[in-house]
Amino acid sequence: MTHATHIHWLVICLLLMMGSARAESVLIAAEDDWAPYCVLDKESGQPQGLAPELVKAAFAAEGVEVEFRTIPFARCMYEARSDKVLGCFDATITEENRYQYFWHETPMFEEDLAIFALASEPRRDLKLTSLEQKTVGITLGYTYPTDFMENPRITRFQAKSDTQIIEMLVRGRVDYILMNEMPGYLKIQQKQLSGKVVKVGKISTDGFWLAFSRAHPRGEEMASRFEEGLQKIKNNGTYEALVRAFEAGLGLH
Repeated sequence: MTHATHIHWLVICLLLMMGSARAESVLIAAEDDWAPYCVLDKESGQPQGLAPELVKAAFAAEGVEVEFRTIPFARCMYEARSDKVLGCFDATITEENRYQYFWHETPMFEEDLAIFALASEPRRDLKLTSLEQKTVGITLGYTYPTDFMENPRITRFQAKSDTQIIEMLVRGRVDYILMNEMPGYLKIQQKQLSGKVVKVGKISTDGFWLAFSRAHPRGEEMASRFEEGLQKIKNNGTYEALVRAFEAGLGLH
């Protein structure tokens, strides 16, 4: 084989490999309103934040390309119970949904589920039992710990968004609201309520996963491959670099 022929075959092999890589792509649903972890970029129509970057990187480590469908979280989780998409993020695992999806072993990241109140609340060490005999605002379609949702001594009021439950708190319609800490503080800042609505405790520190569809023919397989990819990017420094860039963008470094 001549040198030119050898180059020709190398080019063909590379094109075939590229074609094969492009052929292996997956459709993942992403939530559209959970800044800074995942929010719809209205110009591009794509999700932005730490979570989609981690999802892309973990799959890329396995040679898989990702296409995103960015939709409201409740619909995202609904579609991940069908075969329309491979999965949905960012989900917490509860007793209710544990067997509705396939889960990778390691959470993508962790975040506090915080209790927020008006600044006039004197305590800053509230916990789950502190909410008993109180009214608590929560966001429709989000996942909350089973012991909170099934506690008959807590009165829960649902609204369509974190923004709406903040408004409920400010208007005095509820005593407390539950939001994840960093997204909650961003919403409070956007509403120009910094210093007026504050964290007064927490329910738990929760992991967040990509929930894989049990109805999708590749759901179980890809949950396993995602876990492998996640471990690869943790071991090669990619994960840490993405997290540090994310925190730097928020002014945390």
